[in-house]
Amino acid sequence: MANKILVVDDEPSIVTLVKFNLEKSGFVVKTASDGRQAVDVSKNESFDLIVLDIMLPELDGIEVLKELRKNQIDIPVILLTAKDEELDKILGLELGADDYMTKPFSPRELTARIKAILRRSVVTESMKKQESDDKSTTIIIGDLLIEEEKFEARLNDQLLDLTPKEFELLLYLVKHQGKVLTRDQLLNAVWNYDYVGDSRIVDVHVSHLRDKIEEDTRKPKYIKTIRGIGYKFEEVIR
Repeated sequence: MANKILVVDDEPSIVTLVKFNLEKSGFVVKTASDGRQAVDVSKNESFDLIVLDIMLPELDGIEVLKELRKNQIDIPVILLTAKDEELDKILGLELGADDYMTKPFSPRELTARIKAILRRSVVTESMKKQESDDKSTTIIIGDLLIEEEKFEARLNDQLLDLTPKEFELLLYLVKHQGKVLTRDQLLNAVWNYDYVGDSRIVDVHVSHLRDKIEEDTRKPKYIKTIRGIGYKFEEVIR
């Protein structure tokens, strides 16, 4: 069955271009022209991914994303942003957007990123099913306890409120503890991009993850920055 994509933008030319290219790639596409319509459609229909412009009438893209997450609609989201919307990009990622693209963008690259995210979603669901059938996998590092099959992490016995992408990033870092990982390595492993992407996605998610697991983000105990290269998860002894 073809994947169903919701494209939300108030510029008809962009909607037409994106819709044409996605349908050409075999996707089923539905469109919305304002934020309120996007929220209503998302509540009443199932989609595999949403392409969401930030600058929208009625509700902007950030408010749409907040509404979706508040209603526990965990559909993958790619934000479309203008060049001067840096703060909105970061806020969108922190709210659980999976990726963003800056206008003007290549429809072929957007299609490639959609396919990458959907592949990742299939792998994640497969992992969840497989791990639920297997024996419990628990990882303990320092005060962190990660239950892989439940997709849960605890710090000092307190459940952490992690987005799916934050959990995947944490798990990958933990499984490669002690090793220096470049931003491109993390981008390829967690976001499943087979091309050089925007490493700021990695930086934003690492920063948000640090806020949740580090006592002092200025002197992190777990996730160390390796200047000019990337990150390393320290081998912390409990």
